Amino acid sequence: MNENQKKLETTGKFLGCKPLKSKTLDSKTRWGLLFIFALFVCMVMPHTASTYANGEQEEGRATVIYAGGEHQAQRQRSYVANSSTEDTTSPSSPASTRKKWAIIIDDFGNDMKGTKEMLDLPIPITVAVMPFLPTTQRDATDAHRRGHEVIVHLPMEPNKGRPEWLGPGAITSGLTDAEVRERVEKAIADVPFAVGMNNHMGSKITSDKRIMSVVLDVCKEHGMFFVDSRTNYRSVVPELAATKGLPPVRNDIFLDHKYSRAHIFSQMNAVSDWFQEHDTCVTIGHVGAPGMHTSAAIRAALPKLQQQADIVGLSSLINDVWNWRTDPTMPTNNE
Repeated sequence: MNENQKKLETTGKFLGCKPLKSKTLDSKTRWGLLFIFALFVCMVMPHTASTYANGEQEEGRATVIYAGGEHQAQRQRSYVANSSTEDTTSPSSPASTRKKWAIIIDDFGNDMKGTKEMLDLPIPITVAVMPFLPTTQRDATDAHRRGHEVIVHLPMEPNKGRPEWLGPGAITSGLTDAEVRERVEKAIADVPFAVGMNNHMGSKITSDKRIMSVVLDVCKEHGMFFVDSRTNYRSVVPELAATKGLPPVRNDIFLDHKYSRAHIFSQMNAVSDWFQEHDTCVTIGHVGAPGMHTSAAIRAALPKLQQQADIVGLSSLINDVWNWRTDPTMPTNNE
């Protein structure tokens, strides 16, 4: 068997054909089979190579954690939260020519790690305090005395998660409208100096129109805004808030979903990049496990980010963008 015959026999096996005897093949047939084999290779191999290349590009993308997913990482090219859904509540350009960055820090109220470091930051932050916890009153009062803004960090039922993570007085899906109202009223009363509210967890509740309608009604009655933390891309909060005359404000970037120092510091770059295309940015960080890293990352990023934007309390940003002012009606023991 000569060399050409061996190639043809190998080709036949590769294509699932029975070996062909050389005496049945003339020159045209041999060249035809070789052409088919060459065409097959040209079609399959580039596709395979492309698949692996695309996979490497996907894995090579920077992973940035944004609002929109119950503590779930999102790999996206843009920094837009939940860009798969149409955004009908995006803020217009603020009245000021300077861009605005509002920093919300969640989970105050339980003497969490990083509490002092956050309150010591030389910039205004918005302190989200959970109600009915050992240091709720102290943390809210300390934040107010230092010139920080205070909001209620209201625990709400998630789609997934342990019930003990919620804390006392949580809003759950089994409550009646009257029970929801009662719990929201009590939470507001328990957090002194509060001018607004956001959700702790709550991926299940923030997608529930019935319950969120009650929550937003109570907020409006007390002259308070509600910030959608964006733990669920199906959240109804911004659209519902707009229909009630409340500012449809929401979180844009989670700073510390991953607790590693390297990741949290990299999120400062995400904020900087966000300002390349947006006039405002609302971010959420936390005291607790990531608290020390988050406070250090914010402090380290100030020289750069203060060149791009003014760092303001959330109510200032809301007033600038939506021309909406807080007007808390419940006594807050202001000193």
